[in-house]
Amino acid sequence: MACDTASGCTTTPDARARGEPMQFGRSYEEFEVGATYKHWPGKTVTEYDDHLFCLLTMNHHPLHLDVNYAGETTQFGKNVVVGNYVYSLLLGMSVADVSGKAIANLEVESLRHVAPTFHGDTLYGETTVLGKTESTSKDDRGVVHVETIGYNQDGKVVCVFRRKVMVPKENYLTQRGGEQPGRPVPQPDKNWAGPQA
Repeated sequence: MACDTASGCTTTPDARARGEPMQFGRSYEEFEVGATYKHWPGKTVTEYDDHLFCLLTMNHHPLHLDVNYAGETTQFGKNVVVGNYVYSLLLGMSVADVSGKAIANLEVESLRHVAPTFHGDTLYGETTVLGKTESTSKDDRGVVHVETIGYNQDGKVVCVFRRKVMVPKENYLTQRGGEQPGRPVPQPDKNWAGPQA
């Protein structure tokens, strides 16, 4: 499946109409050093998102949860979205373009929060391929080294992280069922007669 480096995947509506699968991750061969994948769509971060993530992860810092505290005692004058949510959101945005076929996420090499994210900000992300290395122990996989940046609606970069992901080669995918392994075939019954002839 061809994808250009400026806009990400070029899967067309015609291709999907023919039953071709949407891009979800890449094989080792599909990664090109220097390529940048612009993840779509962005996500507007709500107060609810931030509070739920904080409560689920037991991060009760008042900078994230207490409007009065943030407004009266911090340099920001308002709540700041918890950094681990920003990172998790950007990581999730990158899955369809980068790690949707991954065998393993091996390492987060660096993670920097370079500017705050606030409730109501919309985050966008893009990932650049920094390098790729074939596995020395198994010939059906390799490791890609990528950098993801996240930025808000004004283009202000808020988060930068680098990671290494083990991804399959084409022969690995072929041996395990191709693009969508394990996908069942819909079975006709009284509620659905089957595909139209």
